[in-house]
Amino acid sequence: MITPPMPLFSRSFGHWLTDTAIRSFLSAMRSLPYETRINTCGQIMTKVIAPLTGNRRRIRENLALVMPELSTEAREAIVREVPETMGRMLMEMYSAEEFSARVATYPIKGPGLAALKTAKEEGKGAMLVTGHFGNYLAVRAALLAQGIPVGGLYKKMSNPYFNAHYVAAMEDFGKPVFERGRRGMSGMIKHLRSGGFLGIVQDQRINDAPVMDFLGKPARTATSAAELALKYKVDLVPCYGIRQPDGTYVIETEAPVPHTTAEEMTQALNDSLEALIRAYPGQWMWTHNRWRGAGNDTSEDRAR
Repeated sequence: MITPPMPLFSRSFGHWLTDTAIRSFLSAMRSLPYETRINTCGQIMTKVIAPLTGNRRRIRENLALVMPELSTEAREAIVREVPETMGRMLMEMYSAEEFSARVATYPIKGPGLAALKTAKEEGKGAMLVTGHFGNYLAVRAALLAQGIPVGGLYKKMSNPYFNAHYVAAMEDFGKPVFERGRRGMSGMIKHLRSGGFLGIVQDQRINDAPVMDFLGKPARTATSAAELALKYKVDLVPCYGIRQPDGTYVIETEAPVPHTTAEEMTQALNDSLEALIRAYPGQWMWTHNRWRGAGNDTSEDRAR
């Protein structure tokens, strides 16, 4: 049921109006057959939304910073593929039942799965770390099908109407989910200490985080995932949903990162994701201002 709008021109009314448009779009997409809606949303994102939002400019700038050796042809192929990946992921997120049923049949590779199963048998929790790559929700769906529910961490959206169904969609891939912040952190720690599994998307810029190497350039990277793994003595497992040319996924679960220091473990996570990005550059969300504020020459830094 759609919440009635607030007084005209108020901020709440603007949020309601925006969310109504989003819900209408999602509803129209969900009326299409599954494969058609996923492909259509990907095409709309790359051909309509990306040019209008300026995302193509950000992608080109980031590629110029860390992959200047790319040919124009290779760069523009990535510029087209990145928003398509984002659009497909959005629609997969809002098609949880059908998407999860498919993911349950996809292969799970790598030594990480055995480590996670052992942790579950022993009643221990684990930290799963991924990036904005491919579709990280495929990891949660695949493990849920294996009897391993993975809780999630999310950033609260400024639009409360959108946030409500966004959180509900996240919960379709495993519960509980925790809001980023002090209140969410308390619940997240309690969940981990009680033997729960927690998934974290690691590759966001945190302004006051340490500077570490990522794709050959300094980037501010939070060490919190490694710190939690060390403090509560649980495995730290890099996991990824890698999209295949036919639209299916391979779930890659790497060996747990050895416990050393939070800084060394976090750098290992950066290196893990970097290897995949270099192998499949069109599957990473290059629209992030990932390298800002770390001593790089980005347009955002120049504008400050």
